Amino acid sequence: MSTPEPVDVVVIGMGPGGEEVAGKLAEAGLSVVGIDAGLVGGECPYWGCIPSKMMVRAAHLLAEARRIPGMAGDAVVRADWAPVAARIRAEATDDWDDTVAVERFEGKGGRFVRGRGRLVAADVVAVGDQQFCASRAIVVATGTTPAIPPITGLADTPLWTNHDAIEAKELPGSIIVLGGGAIGAELGQVYARFGVDVTIVEAAQRLLPLEEPEAGRLLAEIFEREGVTVVTGADATRVDHDGTQFHIRLADDRTVHAERLLVATGRRVDLAAIGADLLGVDPTARALPVDERLRVAERVWAVGDITGKGAFTHISMYQAGIAIADILGAPHPPADYRAVPRVTFTDPEVGSVGLSQQAAIDAGIDVSVGCVNVPSTARGWLHKAGNDGFIKLVADRQRGVLVGATAMGPNGGEVLGLLTLAVHTATPIEQLRSMIYAYPTFHRGIEDALRTLT
Repeated sequence: MSTPEPVDVVVIGMGPGGEEVAGKLAEAGLSVVGIDAGLVGGECPYWGCIPSKMMVRAAHLLAEARRIPGMAGDAVVRADWAPVAARIRAEATDDWDDTVAVERFEGKGGRFVRGRGRLVAADVVAVGDQQFCASRAIVVATGTTPAIPPITGLADTPLWTNHDAIEAKELPGSIIVLGGGAIGAELGQVYARFGVDVTIVEAAQRLLPLEEPEAGRLLAEIFEREGVTVVTGADATRVDHDGTQFHIRLADDRTVHAERLLVATGRRVDLAAIGADLLGVDPTARALPVDERLRVAERVWAVGDITGKGAFTHISMYQAGIAIADILGAPHPPADYRAVPRVTFTDPEVGSVGLSQQAAIDAGIDVSVGCVNVPSTARGWLHKAGNDGFIKLVADRQRGVLVGATAMGPNGGEVLGLLTLAVHTATPIEQLRSMIYAYPTFHRGIEDALRTLT
């Protein structure tokens, strides 16, 4: 190992949050070293948010065209994956080359080192045969990787993760999606709309197990209508691959078969790989503990998925702003996760914020619930084809404010904006009821749901 080189800041992990921290601190005049073995920009632009939503957009166009009969005439739709794969390579990933991103960071005055960074002392990071001693800050932003469950036989098969599903130039004839959370649901529906025979297997009793029960049940109904086979409440106990097909044995002794297997059962951190024990953190923990300023220890901060506050780009960017201010000694409100919004970009979209009904009850809140089905709203009735969904409000009866909400339906993620603001600011329900809601919009359904609060 070389003698540690003195720098102001070392950022381990250059995903969205890490890149933001490193770039802003470099622009502030600090000497900053950014380290990553992968691509600068992280999961989001290459295999996550951006390319997956390009796929969702293409699949949505197909679905809308198929809704024309009975509404606006006739249409014949021929799905073609080639332009989708080409667009991902051209517009989202540049064929998985981060040259532009590296140059962007270096143009701000930073220094990029390709490799895996690891703490070797409380203020020293090693990468390859280089070491850097940070006098001002170390920021850990190493994110997560796909969690591959310990199912008998699985590790020895040519399984797919979301990376493989995003990079596919040609689609398989059939696929089993192991995991019915956001990633599995989005990619499964996309593939099905492009003609792939899709089976989704979820060990929990419903799809989207982190969302309100109504969302998972309705999404399963919609998937079944679209030809997707949904299996819930069934653990996979064994995986075999015979050279051409996967065979998945389930706990109820059923076996499902497909050409490909996409494992979308969650993501995991690797604290041991970054030397978290040197910070007094259990390397087997599920997240790196941080305080309200994103501090882990003296002169050590963490942002992004590794903190366990939500595996979303918007969380990592939010945290980055707090960490940057704290490192520079600038004022900034502490982290507040009461109104974290999230959207599953299926069709219909499932947007949610704050506490679910059950989580609010578990927190000891005197809960009031209001709900309206999208088809019964003015805009939902007008929309007709593809108008499945609901708006559910979870209120604290004693305080008279919303503590959570779900907007499932066409543009559910956009309807969520008003609800996120209401939860974040603790806007009184009576004030929400006194608002004027534009007619006929999807967000006007919030007014309808408010009337049902009991």
